[in-house]
Amino acid sequence: MSDENPPKASMLNVVLFWHMHQPQYCDRPKGEYQLPWTYLHAIKDYTDMAAHLEAEPQARAVINFAPTLLEQLDDYARQVEGFLSDGQRIRDPLLAALANPVLPTEAGERLELLGQCLRANEKTLINRYVPYSRLADMARCFLEHPESGIYISEQFLIDLLMWYHLAWLGETVRRENQRVQMLIEKGCDFSLRDRRALMEIIGELLSGVIGRYRRLAEQGRVELSVTPYAHPIVPLLLDLESAREAMPDVQLPLLGKYPGGEERVRWHIREGIKTFEHYFGFRPTGCWPAEGSVSTESIPFYQEAGFRWIASGENVLRNSLAQAKSDLPEDENHVLHRAYTVADNDVTCFFRDDGLSDLIGFNFSDWHADDAVGNLLAHLNNIADTCESRPGTVVSIILDGENAWEYYPENGYYFLEALYRGLANHPRLNLTTYAEILQDDPPTANVSRLVAGSWVYGTFSTWIGDADKNRAWDMLGDAKRCFDKVIASGRLTDEQHRAAERQLAICEGSDWFWWFGDYNPAEAVRDFERLFRSQLSALYFLLGEELPEYLSHVFARGGGQPQTGGVMRRGSDH
Repeated sequence: MSDENPPKASMLNVVLFWHMHQPQYCDRPKGEYQLPWTYLHAIKDYTDMAAHLEAEPQARAVINFAPTLLEQLDDYARQVEGFLSDGQRIRDPLLAALANPVLPTEAGERLELLGQCLRANEKTLINRYVPYSRLADMARCFLEHPESGIYISEQFLIDLLMWYHLAWLGETVRRENQRVQMLIEKGCDFSLRDRRALMEIIGELLSGVIGRYRRLAEQGRVELSVTPYAHPIVPLLLDLESAREAMPDVQLPLLGKYPGGEERVRWHIREGIKTFEHYFGFRPTGCWPAEGSVSTESIPFYQEAGFRWIASGENVLRNSLAQAKSDLPEDENHVLHRAYTVADNDVTCFFRDDGLSDLIGFNFSDWHADDAVGNLLAHLNNIADTCESRPGTVVSIILDGENAWEYYPENGYYFLEALYRGLANHPRLNLTTYAEILQDDPPTANVSRLVAGSWVYGTFSTWIGDADKNRAWDMLGDAKRCFDKVIASGRLTDEQHRAAERQLAICEGSDWFWWFGDYNPAEAVRDFERLFRSQLSALYFLLGEELPEYLSHVFARGGGQPQTGGVMRRGSDH
């Protein structure tokens, strides 16, 4: 074999890992969706990401799905199908406004719709289309002068709703779907028939998302992995004190210890696998612990469940190697680009390259696509040079699969196209998956302990330690103790028990704690604070117990302006 086509064993393994996740936005037991992000990301990002992989035959990636996302995607697809077939009610107010012939008549309701239709990236989604930009300017004027809301016409609302959803469509959809192109060209005065046409497009996209990734997996072009069911921070469920391993001075909740944490961790892992198997038809071999959160004590739970690999953040590894340096050969210290095991566990651990991952997440959106990909390939070439004599080298580029692209022109179309093409055809790089790497039984290094932490800074500071985050943990702890008391009483039927257990899991998700803290945007904190209290309230209702008074009071407020609106964080704070 020539030098231009070296054997794979001598090439640098590169894994692109995209994490697809949304928390449970459905407010039970009413079944109403409080936020629209699941279906909006589905018609834009989950659709585009599948299309780019389908378009490049040599592309490979690991795609991780949170089970709560899979369930919501399925539910939305069924809702739209039911609406189109026999007029069934859509349980998302924003999507229902687009679909239903009769629009809200109250000025307050109409103003609320205007505000919702402005929740899009102004530069890349709103200003890209002149008609949408003009409507947005008018909507802002109405919102600044709410007394003028009586003058909001039905046609104005219809056009704004249409443009909001057209802007949120994936770039591959806009380029390939003639019906979308006709609607964009029409520009204004959209009719009920136009609205139904767009609903049909949205329905097709929603119903196709899961199947597209399943087919890619069946073709061997992606590896699909899973997260524990409701995206909990597993090490904190096991032991809140684990937060002190990376943050010795952290202020912890009054809760002390989460009741029955080990049982809850097993439940989330078991139900996550079950949900994954239901939608994809096979058992996953890999797991992305929610937020890459790991601890030495958490690893056996993944091994017990049969996972072959997990992944986490670079700073978790660096903290762990620094602590264990006396136990490791000197040349093993701070070796990021390789596989590890922990203590006497067989599960293989891979770690995120923060620098390369954050370039995609935060830096490249303002670059020309070819320059950005060229820069990334140059970094990978340098790593290939450095690690040329080290077998089993693997670079893990791990980030959200949905949140970065609205900051890129055309939803990252040119960047993703160039990225997959550049990586797949590079003579020194082997674009691969963790499952394929493990087939070759790569050499691994062993660390005696992991310093508990996440992919964000190598700590749990995003989910615990802040006064509002700690208050949320105490509220969750109260609900869990109530749950345990009711279950022990034996008064719930099996069906009621299962419903309460699932609702408890939703309350245990990481996203609520992510958003608490005054450094986050006011609007996002307001939404997630309200939904967290609503989810806790639903649990008490399912248990047949009186709600605590504090659930009727706001406990967290935001006022910050973090980069990317707070939906993403850098792996390192420097």
